[in-house]
Amino acid sequence: MDHPVSITIARYIVLLPLLGAALNFLAGPWLQKTFGKRAISLVGCGVVVVAFALAVKAFAAMLAVAPDNRFMLDELWKWIDIGGLNLDIAFWLDPLSMIMTLIVTGVGGLIHIYSTGYMHDDESYWRFFGWLNLFTFAMLVLVLGDNLWLMFVGWEGVGLCSFALIGFWYKVLANTTAGNKAFIVNRVGDWAFVIALYSLFAALGKVGHPTLVTREVAQYAPLLAGMPGYLGMTMVTFVTLLMFAGATGKSAQIPLYVWLPDAMAGPTPVSALIHAATMVTAGIYMVARLNFLFSMAPATMTVVAVVGGLTALGAATVGIAQNDIKKVLAYSTVSQLGYMFAAVGVGAYAAGVFHLMTHAFFKACLFLGSGSVIHAMGGEQDMRKMGGLRHKMPVTFVTFLVATLALGGVPPFAGFMSKDEIIWEAFAHGHTIVWGFLLLGAALTIFYMFRQVYMTFFGEFRGTHEQEHHLHESPPSMALVLVVLGFLSVFGGLVKIPDFIATYKPFEEFLEPVFSSTATRAIYAAQIHSHSIEAGLGFVTFTMVVLGWLVADFMYRQGTIDPARFSEAFGGVAYDWVLNKYYVDELYDFVFVQPYLWVTRALAWFDLHVIDGAVNLAATITVFGSWLSGLFDNYVVDGLVNAASLVTLDLGGRLRRLQTGSINGYLYGILAAVMVILLVRAVLHV
Repeated sequence: MDHPVSITIARYIVLLPLLGAALNFLAGPWLQKTFGKRAISLVGCGVVVVAFALAVKAFAAMLAVAPDNRFMLDELWKWIDIGGLNLDIAFWLDPLSMIMTLIVTGVGGLIHIYSTGYMHDDESYWRFFGWLNLFTFAMLVLVLGDNLWLMFVGWEGVGLCSFALIGFWYKVLANTTAGNKAFIVNRVGDWAFVIALYSLFAALGKVGHPTLVTREVAQYAPLLAGMPGYLGMTMVTFVTLLMFAGATGKSAQIPLYVWLPDAMAGPTPVSALIHAATMVTAGIYMVARLNFLFSMAPATMTVVAVVGGLTALGAATVGIAQNDIKKVLAYSTVSQLGYMFAAVGVGAYAAGVFHLMTHAFFKACLFLGSGSVIHAMGGEQDMRKMGGLRHKMPVTFVTFLVATLALGGVPPFAGFMSKDEIIWEAFAHGHTIVWGFLLLGAALTIFYMFRQVYMTFFGEFRGTHEQEHHLHESPPSMALVLVVLGFLSVFGGLVKIPDFIATYKPFEEFLEPVFSSTATRAIYAAQIHSHSIEAGLGFVTFTMVVLGWLVADFMYRQGTIDPARFSEAFGGVAYDWVLNKYYVDELYDFVFVQPYLWVTRALAWFDLHVIDGAVNLAATITVFGSWLSGLFDNYVVDGLVNAASLVTLDLGGRLRRLQTGSINGYLYGILAAVMVILLVRAVLHV
């Protein structure tokens, strides 16, 4: 790690999507008009597929070297060199960023291909792929950035692209409102992240090593142990709490999760790429990347674990009452992100990243499956108007069911391998309350997912005759992507099998060099290591999953339990609270939005009536003074000048009469003057 392998392949992985974005934005309208949408598809999908191929090549090269040497650096040019801060535009490939790169380009490439069918009829086809490519570029900068500021550039880039893609159909007010909400809420978290970066740089400067290069921060982080920070916290705790605040915005955790469900206003491929597989996992990646810092802050780790557990359970309870097919998946995403945060919060970083990967497979499959349903239903998203679609859409149904089983944690699907690992790790690290949250969340997850499956694909069709007439399976570009993601939802978790079944964990062993700091190893050493306890708790989890599925089956397939009467049994008020998402949006509107709007209106009134009033009064006084000055100038100054000129003219006119031109007259005048002078002198002498 002291001497990372020098490579040049990483730059091409990153820059290829940027090239695709540039071509689509600058030449997209011309390409689409001249060569048709196939040219846009070729550019938009091609750059990501080639980037994925290069990522696979880099992955093979990484596997070919010893684990301790799997650190590769691609330096492009100097970026910042000021005030002791020296940063390069450079990309860092290690096992963690390698996995993220494969997910971003692999799953992202599949979603790009799916989009060629889903968005084919959209007039702004080129613009959609331009933003999709730009997002991929920004996400790759985020995960491959060699330093924290470059990571933050990608962090902000995905936020910008998310804003544009959520509001892609900008002619509908609800879409642009959702985009604005996502952008604003994320800025709250980003503000905290920026303060954390400044604080971290300043703290490292105090110990003689001012840097934000990630590998250098890892080297010097132990020097920060015990350093006092702010608000009565150590510096490491202060910095990591602020970083986690940034992560709650990007990765939709309590209290900044409210933007993600509304983000479903964007096209479904956007939901799959940004809000299931990639961008929303940025916070998980950041915590895992900085594990050497977080492991030094036990208080922060506890906060991360508890917030993750609460989010996992809270979002799952909201998901059971949603009727919009994408909103169910949105709250499911928030919940599963909670599982990932719970994992990294207890110190099980590899388990969190493992669930990040499997979640990308099955949640992308579910979102794209919902898109296939919406496509067939002519834009309808209300599950109460669906039903019986499995006969009309067999590929969508099978892949959706497989992904549901994976998300529900049913063995041996991918989600079971990763989710069961997280639940066990929470208990093994002594976080029994978090374990309880995750256990209940697992039961609710399988319930609301099979509720969705039964409402959408089983029973009788409840839509209109016209909708039923047009029901059909999606085109091959969409269906084949669902098949690939469905396959990964089944087998994608076999890279890590629970220890109580078999000691087979190449995924965890691959990531081990990234999580090798002394503080992180200490957390691992302190946990419970018992295959029998793990097996027993695994059986408890599986039992809860089966119970959740049975309740959903009785309610929504067999009909032996009436959902309405069931909700009444638990209190109609409770159901209303869940249906209305605990009124969190309304609470935020009352506590933050409306006071903010009141303040802005008050400031606007002050600006209009006081500031502008003072300015306008000054202007009025100035105009009046100018008018008086004009009067004085016209009637006094100009009057005096004009009077002087008139007197001069009159006097001149009179004197000119003396100028007769007669020499005799002049002589008489001279004689008269001489006589007067002599007379005066004579008188004066007397």
